[in-house]
Amino acid sequence: MKTEHWKDEPEEKDFPAAFNYLSLLTDPHEAKKIVKAMKRISRIDHFMAKDLFRASGLPHLPADDHEVDKDLKKVKFGEKLSPVLLVRGTPLWVADGYHRICASYQLNEDEVIPCRIVNRVISTR
Repeated sequence: MKTEHWKDEPEEKDFPAAFNYLSLLTDPHEAKKIVKAMKRISRIDHFMAKDLFRASGLPHLPADDHEVDKDLKKVKFGEKLSPVLLVRGTPLWVADGYHRICASYQLNEDEVIPCRIVNRVISTR
């Protein structure tokens, strides 16, 4: 499924950003495993912006939020956004791409967003 303002693959810089965020939610060893799994998979799934908000419990940021505005301007000028990195669970963790989801929601709440999604890694230690 192609979407007009999205890249086919995440940018390399998205993975360290995901690691930094995930290190706040779990220990760095687990965060590293999750990011490694995100890099390994090549499958891109697609979910509606409104469903990502529902599953994550995150609020919709307004269009005038600095980062959301930056992403909206990228789309306006034809620059494609990087797919979102997600960790499946309750709640869903948006490891990287929260502002991109918010920007897409501003354009259309039914916007289909490309995502790499992995399951949470459970430590066996």
